[in-house]
Amino acid sequence: MMNISQNIDQVLKSIPENVKLIAVSKTKPNEAIIEAYEGGYKIFGENKPQELKGKFETLAKDIEWHFIGHLQTNKVKYIAEFVHLIHAVDSIKLLKEINKQALKHNRVINCLLQFHIAEEESKFGYNLSEAKVMLESEEFKNLGNINIVGVMGMATFTEDKNQVRSEFKQLKANFDLLKLDFFQDKADFTEISMGMSGDYQLAIEEGSTIVRVGSSIFGTR
Repeated sequence: MMNISQNIDQVLKSIPENVKLIAVSKTKPNEAIIEAYEGGYKIFGENKPQELKGKFETLAKDIEWHFIGHLQTNKVKYIAEFVHLIHAVDSIKLLKEINKQALKHNRVINCLLQFHIAEEESKFGYNLSEAKVMLESEEFKNLGNINIVGVMGMATFTEDKNQVRSEFKQLKANFDLLKLDFFQDKADFTEISMGMSGDYQLAIEEGSTIVRVGSSIFGTR
């Protein structure tokens, strides 16, 4: 049986060097993260703020933590002190809270704008016109402690590769439009977070810069 570190190496071998791999460690015990860490990997993704805070407090301090789930405003405070990147920002209300908590810790927090690209109703996120309205608003322009570095989206959970590919294309197109209209002079607006265990190769073909892989690394839950 392959161990966690070997699994990570396998995934790393299968993706280009310019694509960042987030090992999705949500629901996994600290031991699993420590095994990956001791094998040299330090980039992990979690989706429950309190669980993430607990792991941050007990594990090595040079781990790069990504928050990848839907984040409720009242939970931002648990992760604001240390989170490297918040992947799924889907409202100005959430941005304002991230900004407020970032201020308390005297830091600027990197965020990705989440777009709704899937057919499923349950997925969160902006559509393009909503995102534009938000980015043009005074409310947004006053937020000095958040840094938008790109976009994120989740494709429909389906066997239909063509559908998944077209949804990824949509996210890439949204990224390009925002870059052109709002972030042209912003060198660090570069990230497109899309692709998970089942579809990350497709996502990379369509321009993903960050993939989130859990079950291929830690095994299925």
